[in-house]
This record gives sequence, C-alpha cells and structure tokens, in this order.
Amino acid sequence: MLNTLSSTMHLNAIDNVVVARSEISEGTLLPDRGVTAVRRIPRGHKMAIAALAKGSPILRYGQVIGFASEDIAPGDHVHVHNCEIHDFARDHAFGVDARPTEYIQPQATFQGIVRPDGRVATRNYIGVLTTVNCSAGTARYVAEAFRRNPITGDNGLLADYPNVDGVVALTHKTGCGMGIIGDGMDTLRRTIAGYAQHVNFAAVLIIGLGCEANQIGPLLATQKLQPGLTLSSLVIQESGGARKTVEAGIARVKELLPAANAVERVTVPASNLLVALQCGGSDSFSGLTANPALGYASDLIVRHGGTVVLTETTEIYGAEHLLTRRAVSAEVAQKLLDRLSWWEDYTRRNGGEIDNNPSPGNKAGGLTNIVEKSLGAVVKAGTTNMVDVVGYAEQVREKGLVVMDGPGFDPVSATGQIAGGANVLCFTTGRGSVFGCKPTPSLKLATNTPLYERMPDDMDINCGGIADGVETVEECGQRIFDMILAVASGEQTKSEALGFGDDEFAPWQLGATV
Repeated sequence: MLNTLSSTMHLNAIDNVVVARSEISEGTLLPDRGVTAVRRIPRGHKMAIAALAKGSPILRYGQVIGFASEDIAPGDHVHVHNCEIHDFARDHAFGVDARPTEYIQPQATFQGIVRPDGRVATRNYIGVLTTVNCSAGTARYVAEAFRRNPITGDNGLLADYPNVDGVVALTHKTGCGMGIIGDGMDTLRRTIAGYAQHVNFAAVLIIGLGCEANQIGPLLATQKLQPGLTLSSLVIQESGGARKTVEAGIARVKELLPAANAVERVTVPASNLLVALQCGGSDSFSGLTANPALGYASDLIVRHGGTVVLTETTEIYGAEHLLTRRAVSAEVAQKLLDRLSWWEDYTRRNGGEIDNNPSPGNKAGGLTNIVEKSLGAVVKAGTTNMVDVVGYAEQVREKGLVVMDGPGFDPVSATGQIAGGANVLCFTTGRGSVFGCKPTPSLKLATNTPLYERMPDDMDINCGGIADGVETVEECGQRIFDMILAVASGEQTKSEALGFGDDEFAPWQLGATV
C-alpha cells in the first residue's frame, strides 16, 4: 500500500478530485482520503474522492474544470473519458481583488548592460533580421561567419570581442505572398521592429530581397525605425546578388563589433527586469509545482518594481475571471475579454474551436481540457494586479503584470513577448520542452523530478521537490527569482550552452497566403 501522506495532492478544501503524486494501483486504499482506487490512476492524473452524479461539477484549484459526463464513483479515474466541458457562468467581477502593490525596498539588483538610451540589457548580440523568407539563406551565411563553436571552444571572428554574445540570424517563412496592408503585414512588421529595437541587440542588420511585399522602406517608415550606426540594411537585388550581399553583410558586422564590444556590466535595480512567462509540454504537475513557484517569483519581480508578461490567450480561456478580478480598471479587464471574444470568432471562422487544447502530450500528463490547463497556467502570473493588456508584439510599457495577446503555440507567443521587450524568459515544462531563444535567455523549469533527472542538460531548475514534499512553493519561487537575477547578470542557461535560439523566431502569421 502506498504512503497515504504523499500519494495524492489535494489542492483546495472544496475539490472533489485529488492528483496522484505517483501511480496508484487498482485496489489501493487511501485512508486519508477515505477511498479505495477502483482502477489504476496514472501519475499526475486525477482521482475522484466523492461520488459525482452525471452533470455534477468537477472541482480542482477550487474551480470548476468540467462536468461529469457519467456517474463517477469515489476512487475512479477522472479524465477525458468521463469529464466534459461546456459553457457555464463565471464571475468576472472587474477589479474586486485588485490591491495596492507592496513594494520591496531596497530593490534587488543584477549586473546589466546599460544602453545609451538608459534601457538595460541582459545580453549583447548583433542581429541579422530578414524582411522575407527569400533573404533567409543570405542572412544565415552572414551570421555563420561569426559562429562560435561550443564543442571546440573556437571563437573564430569573435575571438577579439568577448563582450559580444554572438551574431544571430533570425529568419522567418513569410514576408511575401501576403497582403501589403492588413493585420498580417502589420503584425509581421511590428514583430520585426520589436526585435530591431530590442535592448539585447547592440546593433541590427536587416536584409531584404528587393521585390517582396514587405519592403524595407515601408517597414522602416511604418515602424518609425531610424537607420543609423546600430540599424542598417542591405537589399540583395541592389547589392549584386547573394554572394556580394553576404560579403557586404560580413563587412558591416565587422565594422559594428568594436562598438558592440565596448560595454561593461554594472549594478542595476531589478526594476529593469521584463520577464516573459511561458509554459509548454505541460502536465498535471505544472499547475501544482513550477507554475505556482514561478507565480511566487513573478510577485517578487513586480514587488521589486519590475514587469512580468503573461501570454497564450487561448490558455487563459476558462481562467480569465481570475485575471479580470485583479484588473486595475474596468477598461483593462474588458480588453482581456475582448481578446477572448476575438479568439472565439477567429477559431470559428477557421473551422476550429478555442478548446482544441490540450495537446496529446498534455492529456497523457493528466490535463483533461483547456479549462483545467488554463487554471494551472494562469498561476504563473502570481497574485499582483493586471495593469495592462497589449496586442501581439506590442511594446510593453507598464510596470507590473501585463497580459499580451497571442496563440498557445510556444515559439510564436514567445516571439511576441520578446518583440515586446522581454529581456529574460521563464519556461515551465512537464513533458520536456527544450525551447531556447535569442537574444533573450530562456530558463527551463521542470515540473517534476523524473523529468529533471531525465533531461539534465535542458532543465535549469527542478520544481519537482514541491510534489516530492521536500520544498515549498515559496522556497522554490525564491530560487527561481535568484536564478533570474543570476541569468540577467550573464550566467548561461542550459539552452544557451547548447547554442539554441537561432531557429525559434516565429512571428504569428495572420491572413491568407496567396
């Protein structure tokens, strides 16, 4: 018989399900719950601790996560086979839980790079961006001339520039075959502009083909980008072709290196942190361990004067009332509901549903539907007030908790957060995401100890000690906060050590490809 003190986790006194810390065999008695498992309960999955008549609400986190699609006996496995979701009333109660933020003094500090305009960087890259997929290969050849070899330690052309973290080409699959005006082009240009202005880039070179829909001139004009020493461009068709453009690009980057290298890290307050919150490859432990621990760290960042950015609107769906109740104004709360309404219409028009989540991997990990997933995902945002809701890739200007609109596909939503200015990214995962991104360092938080032990070269922090009973959420959250400060000061993440981040630039593609 299992150790009944550690076999399940009961999250809220009113919950009628518990979560298995480890697999529970059929016939196992759980004296502390007063039930016997009537079938095998996989690790991370839910078990009923009360009889649930068909149509009864199923409660986890003290919230409705679905309704019994059939009678469920105490000790039964609760999952997709007997839990369904349909519309039900939620109390959005705009702002009723908003409270003044209790700021911490003195502020925590980290070692950052202060740019001439006063913004603070956590990394120091040179970027090679593209207007269109047709210039992707050319951009890559420019960046590869400066590539460091993490295996041999050969720094190549960067050997004399130790303060430059690298030269990175961020390419994409669009930029032509699309409307010259409209949401699709606006979103692409806004995303490219966000990277072109990103504080973690010392300088940026934009390469275009010349005949694409997303022309360099209109890109610069519409986004109010001013060419100069730190922002320049090349057009392949005007430069004599790909080979000559590569040569010109390499020469341009060489010219930029001395100034890019002339930086030093200095002590700056944590109010300069703008941290993107992400989760991917989630499991049932995500909402029990890594996400609430990251939520605790998020509160610390805000209380030290910094900013956290929650996105993946489709994974807020069903838990939005927890955010609207913390909104600083009715206007901010309504902005979130308006984005959710847009998503309902968007998915309907494209023959889908907003509840096409969770993924097969999420379900294998114990997550039953989008509402359960959302309730566990939103806790990454902690408990402070929601101060703003912004569009995809829009610049984040408010301090505190900000929600950015975006899809649930991690590379796309993270690209939007980085375009918005995020200088650190925290990514929780239960199944094992290996996401990395440039120019922003990505910290990977494992929700469970077996994952952390199975993928030690990818996971930065183990939050599984919470489920193991050896660490509290608060203790783990403090460790996350401390590591955020260390990474912001230059400490490498696991994904950076592997060299990840060149291929994860993924602007959200809206509209028809023609």
